[in-house]
Amino acid sequence: MPNTIDLNADVGESYGVYELGNDEALLRQVTSANVACGLHAGDPSVMRRTVKLAVALGVAVGAHPGFPDLQGFGRREISMATHEVEDLVLFQVAALAGIAAAEGVRLRHVKPHGALYNMAAKDARLASAIAAGVAAFDRSLVLVGPPNSALVGAAGAHGLKAVSEVFADRAYRADGSLVPRHVAGAVIDDPEVVVQRALRMARENEVIAIDGSKLSLKAETICVHGDTPGAAATAGRLRQGLLDAGITIVALR
Repeated sequence: MPNTIDLNADVGESYGVYELGNDEALLRQVTSANVACGLHAGDPSVMRRTVKLAVALGVAVGAHPGFPDLQGFGRREISMATHEVEDLVLFQVAALAGIAAAEGVRLRHVKPHGALYNMAAKDARLASAIAAGVAAFDRSLVLVGPPNSALVGAAGAHGLKAVSEVFADRAYRADGSLVPRHVAGAVIDDPEVVVQRALRMARENEVIAIDGSKLSLKAETICVHGDTPGAAATAGRLRQGLLDAGITIVALR
């Protein structure tokens, strides 16, 4: 059983006058923040405000780049050439890194968002393009991806450290992929169920898939989605459950 684990959240997803999630409450419960970089969600002011908040709360800052898809929240698949994906990731990481530098911190990690993340889990060429975009900016950045995925595999080829991420509030299919959000049961909103799933992932490196099968996975960081209703409260229960089980929660290094 691991003694430590990271707890991360997708934040900074408001845009202009549109508010999404309660970032302040959520960031009080996690150790790493994945900040939207303005293309699938967020805007320059939201990005800077979110970075400032994370710094004030002692939370590690990471970039959360996605497809340029505000209307679809970055959850729609977009076909792009690999060099376009590399440049897309580089652009977003560099933008957030500049804002972070203005606030006196460096980015610690990069976690792709939505469709970009899910597609890269299986597509080695897309995964390599993402890793290349990150490496072109800073090889000290940690690349976050699903366990046993093409994305995690691509990190090493580009001189990056990879960290395997699991989702306590999402259902899994037997092949290790997430159940699509339009399918009933894909999003788990019962805090107690989320905690029990997280503990099993952290202590036993496994989860029960939606078909009842047992799925083995490596859990180094656990995500709580900021746009899920009651995310902050769920994250608080999750954090306490991990601590009660003797697991120390620390940011990605």
